[in-house]
Amino acid sequence: MELGHVTVAIVNPADSARRWEGLFVIGGATDCWVPAKHLRAIGLKPKGKRTYELADGSELKVPIGVAQIEFMGEVVGAMVLFGADDAKPILGVTALESVGIEVDPKSQRLKRLPAVRLKRLQVKRSSIAVR
Repeated sequence: MELGHVTVAIVNPADSARRWEGLFVIGGATDCWVPAKHLRAIGLKPKGKRTYELADGSELKVPIGVAQIEFMGEVVGAMVLFGADDAKPILGVTALESVGIEVDPKSQRLKRLPAVRLKRLQVKRSSIAVR
């Protein structure tokens, strides 16, 4: 399921001057799928591998890392998958939901929530640090 495209910046969390910006497909993946050549160019290296199940039921072991991801005026730290150098970049649902954006299943459009959901988390307001 493809919901359109959005401009995304992938940033090296250790050096914010090292970044790559591209047009990402929205939808179809849990984590962010990024051409590995762009991740390497900004100094990111795989931190391990994770096995993913593809739509056809087959499995694929993919190198993974963590990056700062900027899109739609939001910033989030998220998992990035080192895709083939010619792969189409995909903005994963995890990054979207982390900033309070979800896919509306009826309209198949993005919907910004009034607040990011913290499901089942009970927090005393006095324990939240405000700076």
